[in-house]
Amino acid sequence: MDVGSLILKVNKYKQVLQNTSEYREAWHSDIKPLLINALNEIIEDTKLNKAEVIVRDNIENLETIILDLGRSSSGISENITDSGVKRTMIKSNGSLVYQQLFNGKIMVMVFSPHIEGYGDPKPPKTIEILRPDELKAPFIIRHMEVFLRDITDWEDFDDDEPEKKTNSFNPIGFNISPIE
Repeated sequence: MDVGSLILKVNKYKQVLQNTSEYREAWHSDIKPLLINALNEIIEDTKLNKAEVIVRDNIENLETIILDLGRSSSGISENITDSGVKRTMIKSNGSLVYQQLFNGKIMVMVFSPHIEGYGDPKPPKTIEILRPDELKAPFIIRHMEVFLRDITDWEDFDDDEPEKKTNSFNPIGFNISPIE
């Protein structure tokens, strides 16, 4: 029986299993302390109000490090009764999440702000998935830049962006150039 190509596949499988073990070790020895220290330093250096680093490590090898901006009053309240009783709607201010995956790689995600009871929150945005040896301090700065851009865009939402043309024909009307 010729098992030459099968041996290559088995060797690749063994290497992937070894990588998972090494990635998990790297999370504990290097990545977790790097993320905690770097995110806390960013909070301190930028004076990012109400931000905190949260470590969720109750499930071994599926740990999460979160830079969370907390919750606050949205400034919106719902009238519950005619006599003026109101319920304040709470706003989750967004978070940057580093999630250890089952295979030891690290998924980086942004959770946009949302107001509870006012529409559905946007699904988390995956920025990237990295092997532990790929995650360096400059990447964390870049992730923070993406996070801050996304939450700033959410806070400053409007429809000022030009509308995209959906028709393949030219509209009829005044002030329309015949050549586009």
